[in-house]
Amino acid sequence: MRSFVLSLIVILGLTSPRVEAAEIIVAGGCFWCVEADFEKVKGVKEAISGYTGGSVKNPDYKQVVNGGTGHYEAVKIKYDPKKVDTRRLYDLFFRSVDPTDAGGQFCDRGDSYRTAIFVANPTDRLMAEAAKASAEKALGRKIVTPILPASKFYKAEKVHQNYYKSQKQTLTRFGYITREKAYKRYRAACGRDKRVKQLWGKNAAFAG
Repeated sequence: MRSFVLSLIVILGLTSPRVEAAEIIVAGGCFWCVEADFEKVKGVKEAISGYTGGSVKNPDYKQVVNGGTGHYEAVKIKYDPKKVDTRRLYDLFFRSVDPTDAGGQFCDRGDSYRTAIFVANPTDRLMAEAAKASAEKALGRKIVTPILPASKFYKAEKVHQNYYKSQKQTLTRFGYITREKAYKRYRAACGRDKRVKQLWGKNAAFAG
C-alpha cells in the first residue's frame, strides 16, 4: 500500500512543486554592468556574462573586444516567470542603456559593445518588439537596438562572472584594489549612469 501511495504522489505531481525557469539574452555594452543591474531584479535567478551573435567558436575576451568575431558582450538572464515577466525585463533593459547609440555604449566603443536583444522564439520576439516600440515612443527618438535570432551563447571566462561583487584583489588602472571597487570606479568613469539618467530621466532603470 505504501508503495502505491508513493507512486500516486509522483504521478500526480504532489511532491515539491516544479520550479519554472526561463531566460533571455541581451547585449547592453559592458557585461559586468548588465549582470550587476539585472541581478538586482526580483525574480531573476542569475545573470551570466558571455559572448554571442558572432561566427567564431569559443571566443575569448581579447578576441571579442579586439573585433572581427561578430560577437557581442552579452548576458544570459535566467528568471522565474512567476515573479517577473519577459516584457518587464525587456522594458528594464531598454531603460538601462542608450538604445540610440549604434557605435557602442558610453565610453566603450566598437561592435562588441553594441546593444541587441537575442530572441529564441516567436513569443519573445513579440515581447521584445513591443518593448522596443514602447521605448521609442517614450523617448521620441529612433532606437537602433536590433532584435536578432538567438545563436550559440558562450559563457565568458570565470574572471568576468560576478566581477561587480568580487572581493578578489586585482591590479587595475585605479591601483591594486578589489574587483568590486574597480567595477564601481570604472562604471562611474565610463559615465553609464549619468547618460542613462540624462536620456531616460525618472524612468531610468538601475541608474540610482
